[in-house]
Amino acid sequence: MFETNAGTHPDTAIGGAALADRVYAELVRGLYASVLQAIYMAVIFATYLALVLHATLDMPIMVLGGLATLAWATRITLTMRLRHHALTALLDRAAARRLELYFALPYGVFSALLGLIGGRVFWLGHADARTLTICVLVGFCAGIATGVGSRPRLATAFMALAMAPTLFVALLEAHPLSIGMAFIATAYVTGGRQSLKMRHDMVMAEIGHRLVSLSLARRDNLTALPNRLALREHFEANAQLMSTHGLIAVHYLDLDGFKPVNDAYGHATGDRLLEQVANRLRGAIRNGDIVARLGGDEFAVVQFGLSRAEEAALLAERLRTTIADPFELDSHTIRISTCVGTVVSDNRADPLDSLLHAADARLYQAKRARGAHPRRVA
Repeated sequence: MFETNAGTHPDTAIGGAALADRVYAELVRGLYASVLQAIYMAVIFATYLALVLHATLDMPIMVLGGLATLAWATRITLTMRLRHHALTALLDRAAARRLELYFALPYGVFSALLGLIGGRVFWLGHADARTLTICVLVGFCAGIATGVGSRPRLATAFMALAMAPTLFVALLEAHPLSIGMAFIATAYVTGGRQSLKMRHDMVMAEIGHRLVSLSLARRDNLTALPNRLALREHFEANAQLMSTHGLIAVHYLDLDGFKPVNDAYGHATGDRLLEQVANRLRGAIRNGDIVARLGGDEFAVVQFGLSRAEEAALLAERLRTTIADPFELDSHTIRISTCVGTVVSDNRADPLDSLLHAADARLYQAKRARGAHPRRVA
């Protein structure tokens, strides 16, 4: 299991363009992190639409509401269908851009239709319906900030589409209270955009820091991943802080088919394969998690602050999918796979060594259960 490969790694583990692509892909993954918020909004919008129609009996609002319902249903359907792929697949910039587009189109259409409904309600002048509309619009914008904050340009566009018609009608009334409302709402949206931009910059910096593994003294010389010491220090520093009310998952994995690569092509090719495996693992984990090389072809991933054990299962599958894609090395197409052993704990006092030992035992059980054989190399 422990096939040792000697070698050195360049000081710059990831080039600037590659790092930017990986950060972008990680931000897009965040858009698909949860579908619950979209379901809550569907219930809120259905209630809002029913109450407004009961109060106004307005046909344009009925038509706009039907179109908005269709748009939001499309948004939920696409998110549910693509979520597994978004959270488990190895994403390049093109794939991430497609996922972002699938997310943004129905979201943007719904935002525009909701804005038109709000503008129509204000045009009709029904006082109670106006009050309800302001509540829904403010709540919707707050949801945008929470769910789309990783992509501030999208978030700003959605908020503008939702708020603009209502603010425009309010300004047309030329009433001091309406003008004041429009001014305050605009100030909130503007200030929210600045907060989103600051949050986005901080998240990007944190993701970049994690991807390039900047701790030179505690990184593996070959792959530039954190080593066992760095993993232990990171775990001890963050287990209590990041998982106060959540679960901790530890994944132990090794590579199936790695020894035949060394035997067939030599240790130099094996070293380059390990470097590429490390780069893929960096791009596969979530912001705030850590991947380390334990030695040979063995790696560990630690996740903090999980709300459900299913999140650990999703990452384990993403790790397997990431490694299963063919590697191109020296004009050779090399195919390997990985087996993953996972343990999930709700006890933040569990030491890392115990969790690693338990995950290694799960790995051994998984390999025995599937009768793991080395993958063929071409």
